[in-house]
Amino acid sequence: MQEGTRAFSEALDWVNTDDSVRLESFRGKVVLLWFWTYDNIHCLNMLPTLQKIASSRADGVALLGLHVPKYARQRHASAVACAVRRLDIRFPVASDPGWQTWQDYGISAWPSLVVLDCTGHRVRTLSGERIIDGLEQLVDGLLEEAVARDQRNYLSLPSIRFSRIPDTQLRFPTAVALTAKYVYICDSAHHRVIECDRQGRVLRQFGAGTSGYWDGCLNDAGFSSPQSLALSRNALYVADTGNHAVRCIHLQNGQVDTVLGNGQVGYDAPATPGTGLSVSAPVGLFLDGTRLYVALAGQHQIWRIDLANARVETLAGSGRNEFSDGKGAVAGLVQPAALAALPGRLLLADAGGNAIRTVRMQDGRVETLIGEGPFIDPDTDPASRGCQLMHPLGLVVDRNGRIYISDTLGWRLCVLNLPKGGQLVSGKPVNVERQLREPTGLALEGRQLWVCERNAHAVIKVNLDSGGIESFPVVE
Repeated sequence: MQEGTRAFSEALDWVNTDDSVRLESFRGKVVLLWFWTYDNIHCLNMLPTLQKIASSRADGVALLGLHVPKYARQRHASAVACAVRRLDIRFPVASDPGWQTWQDYGISAWPSLVVLDCTGHRVRTLSGERIIDGLEQLVDGLLEEAVARDQRNYLSLPSIRFSRIPDTQLRFPTAVALTAKYVYICDSAHHRVIECDRQGRVLRQFGAGTSGYWDGCLNDAGFSSPQSLALSRNALYVADTGNHAVRCIHLQNGQVDTVLGNGQVGYDAPATPGTGLSVSAPVGLFLDGTRLYVALAGQHQIWRIDLANARVETLAGSGRNEFSDGKGAVAGLVQPAALAALPGRLLLADAGGNAIRTVRMQDGRVETLIGEGPFIDPDTDPASRGCQLMHPLGLVVDRNGRIYISDTLGWRLCVLNLPKGGQLVSGKPVNVERQLREPTGLALEGRQLWVCERNAHAVIKVNLDSGGIESFPVVE
């Protein structure tokens, strides 16, 4: 084997193929080894382009995913298999729970890509989301070179096995919003938002049910992996994460319009109106009157949209992937996700920072309530007060100032007690009768906490007094 290449470790667990995956069998093809983790937004942003490059050159390119975990729960091959199914990944993916292949190839960051030419020689190691820029030209050049040297291999690639999903109406639900009459759910892998009555019967569907980006009425609109909701009396705002857009569903007639974004990932600065901007991965929303707050996970910022005049501005976040308190653009956020409200402040689940933070609405000042940053060991963090978080994706606050959190990759719910004075006094897991499977979006109704249990394809109701769980059966 030529310098720069290594055989795959036998510790790898290939989660979606039964075929033998050996590097030697790909001689004659350009091989792309993609090192990723499913909690990282920059990995997810580059996935569509990688799949497009590989599928359009299927006779010459082998794309292989090597999932390297950040969190303990991600070491389970079953969790990786769920992510592969949720993201509709159509190339072989292996779980590398011990980081062995990562170390063999000298990788230091997510996402990274190792490019092997048709002889198996490593020609490039690239890091960061923007490695996809120029990647097509690099791959095509290597293929042309291999043809000129008669080094091409046109044999078929390993077959993909799709894991079975339980026969449920929902696929990886991510958000729930409530009114006295209706329940709204982001059915993310069905690329739609549904409106149910309180018994779970589906009344209306917004989105075609397949990934796409277009405005329209009811199921004539297109969504892609919607992740959160913000409800007003006449409108439902949707973080259409896969389309890098924020959409508005007019509840009276079902018309879907775009508020922010243009369907393409990008890193534009705020401008008015927001519909022409390329932004990156809006994940969280909060509506305060005519002001819509947007957590842009891929840009590590909180934006504010004045819906009355379409004005768009940055409230907080430098735009860099960093964890630091401060005012406005000085503060560092790491994949901001769910939003809620305290008096005069936004409450933020800073998912990549494993933290709950506040953002002052007046001037964007960011302060951390709990959590110490992206790479704090839960077993050694003295500041966790019994509730070290792992990629939190859900938030809700009750009238007494208690903050309920979906600790998504901790597979549990947590509660922080924040009295009127604002001094955090405690944080602890919520008593629940069983372990949850990647809980995400939350809604609160009295002493019932509605929870989207992403990997169980379900919305459940947790009794906060007893810890009992009641399912919310969705029926079409």
